[in-house]
Amino acid sequence: MGKKIKEIEDLPGIGTQAAEKLISAGYKTVESIAVAYPGELIEIAGLGEGTATKAIRAARDALEMGFESAEKIAERRKLVGKISTKSNELDTMIGGGIETGSITERYGKYASGKTQVCFQTAVTVQLPVEQGGLDGACLWIDSENSFRPERITAIAQHLELDPDTVLKNIFVARSYNSDHQSLLAEKAAEMVKEKNIKMVIVDSLTSQFRSEFIGRGQLSDRQQKLNKHMHILMKLAEMSNVAVLVTNQVMQNPGILFGDPTTPIGGEIVAHNSKTRIYLRKSKEDKRVAKLVDSPSLPDGEAIFRVTEHGLEDV
Repeated sequence: MGKKIKEIEDLPGIGTQAAEKLISAGYKTVESIAVAYPGELIEIAGLGEGTATKAIRAARDALEMGFESAEKIAERRKLVGKISTKSNELDTMIGGGIETGSITERYGKYASGKTQVCFQTAVTVQLPVEQGGLDGACLWIDSENSFRPERITAIAQHLELDPDTVLKNIFVARSYNSDHQSLLAEKAAEMVKEKNIKMVIVDSLTSQFRSEFIGRGQLSDRQQKLNKHMHILMKLAEMSNVAVLVTNQVMQNPGILFGDPTTPIGGEIVAHNSKTRIYLRKSKEDKRVAKLVDSPSLPDGEAIFRVTEHGLEDV
């Protein structure tokens, strides 16, 4: 029998120098290598393509990452947590709350309530499980300078929580360009266990990419970088069982002649990587309408909720 693989240094072709480079880049476990693709290891550790492929295959074999019964998957799904939005109607539409282990995308026009949902769940994730939380902290990547501690304080007070404690459990990083945003997403994996992170928010996902890559000539480059960023977030959600909530900007699609021309930015790249997609729009006064556009296990539906000084509430 061969050597039992426990650390990345045990993988074939991964020497001490390569291991140090991988660890400094955030690839600290056999699991992180198993879900990587060869290009990542080639770029980071300077491995040859054959060596990178062999190392990944060995990591997957060690973790028995092949076919498994649906029964095992069902058992693993029991570990998925749900974070309440404190709107019963909205929670019901999405199956009990924002779930861990996958990416939830909320898109809509300005003032449709995208960031307000983020404020609410950044607080409710800290509640005990029996109250709709996960007893955990929140990590927030802010690309639009939209984070406001005053909103967190108001929501926390309404839920009878200590605002100072709640604020200490939300870790915010301002991203200044798409490369910085991707780097912050990579660093998030390091913080998850250290800070008991149960939710990662990216508000907004596409703002920096949209401003940097202008015109159809740069569309391919933008989508390639956005795809890599989404895969980092997806791996973070799946490997650490955290909820990843991203907001997305929209545009008006001139090709749609009938119906709502509002289309989320990012195209198929964002659509395929987001497991749950919700379209938000403003209604009368403080009301918002949420439409479930896509989910692997839930039917399409709509929910109406209010955005008040206390956070999200049912109508």
